Amino acid sequence: MQLKSTTNPYFVKVHEQDNVAIAVADGGLAAGTSLAGNIVTQEHIPQGHKLSLQPIHTGESVIRYGEVIGHATTDITIGSWVQERHLLLPTPPPLDELSLSPAPADPLPTLEGYTFEGYRNLDGSVGTKNILGIITSVQCVVGVMDHAVKRLKQDILPNYPNVDDIVGLHHAYGCGVAIQAPEAIIPIRTVQNLARHPNFGGETLVIGLGCEKLIPSRVNPSGKDEDIILLQDQQGFHAMVAKIIEKAEAKLVTLNKRKRETCPVSELVIGTQCGGSDAFSGVTANPAVGYASDLLVRAGATVMFSEVTEVRDAIHLLTPRANSKEVAEKLVREMDWYDRYLASGQADRSANPSPGNKKGGLSNVVEKALGSVAKSGQSTITDVLAPGERAETKGLLFAATPASDFICGTLQLASGIHMQLFTTGRGTPYSLAMAPVVKISTRTALHEQWKDLIDINAGTIATGEATLEEVGWEIFHFILDVASGRKQTWADHWDTHNDLALFNPAPVT
Repeated sequence: MQLKSTTNPYFVKVHEQDNVAIAVADGGLAAGTSLAGNIVTQEHIPQGHKLSLQPIHTGESVIRYGEVIGHATTDITIGSWVQERHLLLPTPPPLDELSLSPAPADPLPTLEGYTFEGYRNLDGSVGTKNILGIITSVQCVVGVMDHAVKRLKQDILPNYPNVDDIVGLHHAYGCGVAIQAPEAIIPIRTVQNLARHPNFGGETLVIGLGCEKLIPSRVNPSGKDEDIILLQDQQGFHAMVAKIIEKAEAKLVTLNKRKRETCPVSELVIGTQCGGSDAFSGVTANPAVGYASDLLVRAGATVMFSEVTEVRDAIHLLTPRANSKEVAEKLVREMDWYDRYLASGQADRSANPSPGNKKGGLSNVVEKALGSVAKSGQSTITDVLAPGERAETKGLLFAATPASDFICGTLQLASGIHMQLFTTGRGTPYSLAMAPVVKISTRTALHEQWKDLIDINAGTIATGEATLEEVGWEIFHFILDVASGRKQTWADHWDTHNDLALFNPAPVT
């Protein structure tokens, strides 16, 4: 979807066919404000919310991004505030009617000469951080692990200056679950691939209990028994902690020898996500991330976008961008699986928008989805990953995940991201310990409010202070600086990180 925004001090119209626009001015538009095209606002319209650019009669389409976001439930006069209650949610694109004959655009020109300073691993992968990862096979051991990690970070880590951090990977899985259920493969491979993350340099330590269903050997990426500690084999709490510290310090010795070296951008895997979205997301931050995504793909990197419910209503725009019929079929497969998953819980995609999304001007999931897919840029889609699968293909990927920030982030980590580009309009301090999260604000007001939490301000696009391309390049260069250790995200600076959150659609016993 190519966006061609029309911006003025009062509103942003995204596509020439749109019959609504969003209010730009701080504080919104007062009733009686005269706009271009002989439009006069009929009431106060909050910032980010939609105003009608022409009369819309009952049953007629309400159009934003050049796509139908709903049908009018009542007559809407020109200059009126178009609210959620004025829109009837349209039917999602039928999956069995989608074209599976891809027609991707011509490849974008190659971008050469860009590198970063990373850590080359023995398996050929590259890390952007040097971290000791300690993962659990079951939730029962987390308290002991946390105690040991706290001791390690306070007393031992300072002796190893080349190691960035020690991260204990929490998850609420491993026992009390139907381990043989078909969908159990999702949380199991997620934990397995988290343990293989390139930022751990192949030195992951596994803490198990000894009686869990997810046996530690299934989680251990090295396959070596000495990388597993079973707490039931230890003589009490102090012995448990001592054993973890002993094994961890041996790993720290090895990790401390790692050195950064110049690596091509093609080694990077970057995730994109949005959270606390508003109506500006689809016209500022998300398209800027999309532009940066295209730059990364042109340089040979891997970029993944996600969030099934924020793709479902735009799937007809994505299948033509697949590089093969097989990739288009994979997109449909993931949409169909999630449709059935939601139906099993007596829910559908309309459950997606949050109260904050709606307060920020997003009326429904269709409008949200059309803005969300802008993060994918214009590149051809080269592969589709099921939840928790590891990326093995370069280029633009769709990684199927729920839209939940925490679950999406966890699954993208399992897929191997080195960094996540996270756009937000309402604001959220969400972050990940294993990989930096770059916060990109959709509005200048949010950047000014959270100067010590937002890394890049894309709100300048709406005000005309910067172009989409300029902010896209700013994001691209910031990625290389963070990947090289030259710059730090605010979340990493404050050391504020969320717990992992596994996606487990399988039964819990």
